[in-house]
Amino acid sequence: MQIPSTLELKKQLHALLEQYALKKGKFILSSGKESNYYLDGRIITLTPEGVYLIGNIMLDMVKDLHIDAFGGPTLGADPIVGAVAALSYIQHIPFTTFIVRKAAKEHGMGKQVEGPALKKGSRVVIVDDVATTGKALLEAKDALDKLGVTIVKALVIVDRLESAKENLAKVNIPLESIFTIRDFGL
Repeated sequence: MQIPSTLELKKQLHALLEQYALKKGKFILSSGKESNYYLDGRIITLTPEGVYLIGNIMLDMVKDLHIDAFGGPTLGADPIVGAVAALSYIQHIPFTTFIVRKAAKEHGMGKQVEGPALKKGSRVVIVDDVATTGKALLEAKDALDKLGVTIVKALVIVDRLESAKENLAKVNIPLESIFTIRDFGL
């Protein structure tokens, strides 16, 4: 199966996000800020077409970074991580994936980072659906720091341009997004 160009995948993804995920009104964000719009990434990441598009675009964004693993904070990263894992295998560039819980489990293995064990010194990319202040990505960083891994980059579908890039830069993590909210006229 021939994969369309990244540009074509982005056009398709933009149309899906605009049609189904972008809502206007009054919303309180997880950061506590009020907003006149909300972009619900899970509306798209939990559809076959949406997760296929996002998975291919993000895999293209990381394929030359020589990373050992790809993951991020639950719940926003979960479907993206699954798609990238499957597509990396299909495209013969497989790498480990992981999910970061908000807190370590109080039972079982007591892990905060789920998935195959990450080795100290591993190079990883962290991902989320939407970034506002970068809080979830920074919390994931704290959990990964305990394992001694190096975060090469953070990726999101949409950057709301409300300080996530700057907050992550303070801890030496570059943030790259497929889109910014300006791509939607906001």
